[in-house]
This record gives sequence, C-alpha cells and structure tokens, in this order.
Amino acid sequence: MLRAIYDWVDERLDITPIWRDVADHEVPEHVNPAHHFSAFIYCFGGLTFFVVVIQILSGMFLALYYVPDIVNAHPSVSYLQNELAMGAIVRGMHHWGASVAIVMLFLHTLRVFFTGSYKHPREFNWIVGMLIFLVMIGLGFTGYLLPWDNKAYFATKVGVEIAASVPFVGKYIATFLQGGDIVGAVTLERFFALHVFFLPALLFMLLAVHFILIRRQGISGPL
Repeated sequence: MLRAIYDWVDERLDITPIWRDVADHEVPEHVNPAHHFSAFIYCFGGLTFFVVVIQILSGMFLALYYVPDIVNAHPSVSYLQNELAMGAIVRGMHHWGASVAIVMLFLHTLRVFFTGSYKHPREFNWIVGMLIFLVMIGLGFTGYLLPWDNKAYFATKVGVEIAASVPFVGKYIATFLQGGDIVGAVTLERFFALHVFFLPALLFMLLAVHFILIRRQGISGPL
C-alpha cells in the first residue's frame, strides 16, 4: 500500500532523485564510529538536530493547551502538567530538551573549534553556527518566562537587567524585551511570540543554510 502511494507521488513529482541525493550521500571514513573510536565527537551536530526536532514536536503539542496571558498562563501549564494525559511527559521532554540542546550544541561547537573545522573554506558556516547558538539561547531565555511562576518572573527580570547593562543600546534592548518599563502582560505575550514564531523561523533559515553549506563543502578532515 505504501509502495503504491510512493509510486503514485513519484510518477507525478519525481521525488526519487531528491531522496537518492540525500540517502546516497557518502560519509567520510573518519566519522564512522565502526572504524574510528574518535568518530563519536562528530555526532554532536546530528544529536543537536535530533533534540531540536523533539523540541519542535513537543512544543507544538504544548502550544495546543498553553494560554499566553498573565491570568491563564500558569493555570494552563498546571493543567498540562497535572491533569492532561501524558502532559507531564511531553512538558518534561520540552523542559529538559532545552538544556540538552544547549549542551549538545556547545559540544558540537567545541568539536568544530578544536578540530579546526572553522577554517577555510568553512568560515561562513562557522558564523552561521554561532548565529544558531545565539538563537538557541534566545529560545531558552524566552521560553523560561512562559510558565509565569515566581522563578520564571524573577529570572526574566534578572535577564532583562543584564541586557539593560549593555553600553549605549542596553535600555533599548530592555524596552524591546519587556514591551514597556516592567515585566508584565506585554512581556509575556512578546516572549511567547518570539519563542513560537520569530526565533523558530530564524532558526529554520539558519539551519537550512548550515546544511546546504555542509553538503557543498563536505565534512572536515580527520584530527
């Protein structure tokens, strides 16, 4: 049945060449753990992407029940956590996955740096990777406020005050993040919009560029 559906779609869209271009891409021997024990250090990038996919899927589920206003935000999270079937598991995956994604991305960045993979001709991809790192940190920061409890509120206030300490532009950054002079209703709505729409859209674009450059330039050489 599935084969028949695939053949029907392939006959009209000719998707086989696209799939074969992805599936038949050769992986260098030095990144194959079966041949080299040190090859595991090249897995951090793929693991980061895997965790990001989990974050997207779990976040889509959480967004079905989350209410981004100061009256209902915390009760909606409480309902998700304590009453909805499998809600605690999905929220736990999203909560801990955020930390795991940052750790994996940090390890991937260290691997790229210490193996010299940022050098010619991959300088631009290094810059793209740094932008991805900043976006991931932004996703973590904006998502931390959404439960709207005491910990989230005061942690966000500290984060905004740190941003405000940036010379010359700090007060403008703080005003943009807060949506005003205080951390309140507008801040929560703004963080929700950044977390769900703006930052994911930017992340998708950067990941697309990152993967295209990897395919064109190939995986860097062995240690």
